[in-house]
Amino acid sequence: MDPTRLMLRLYFGPVMFGPGKADLLEAIAAEGSISAAGRRMGMSYKRAWSLVEAMNAGFTEPLVDSARGGAHGGGAHLTAAGETVLAQYRALEGKLRDAGAAEIKAIGALIRHDMSDEK
Repeated sequence: MDPTRLMLRLYFGPVMFGPGKADLLEAIAAEGSISAAGRRMGMSYKRAWSLVEAMNAGFTEPLVDSARGGAHGGGAHLTAAGETVLAQYRALEGKLRDAGAAEIKAIGALIRHDMSDEK
């Protein structure tokens, strides 16, 4: 398995969108819950909720819609804007990975591979 990873962070002034938020949106879509998405990612509900609040505040439309729990249960799902942002981000990652493959390979060829014990 190739250990090379591409991590894309987009900064729009004070608003940042990157791999962690994209992964959280994917987890919310899969789990139907912010708390379950957080557990899936190994983060607290408070942290997951904080990231959702930041995303919802940073975009012109909320990316996640949620309902409080209770007798009938709560839940969360991506809004149309959330689905669009996630799809566009993943598409951009793919384009960068494909277009930069030669450069990534060239840089990787110069990496020392005997440093697994060093931090």
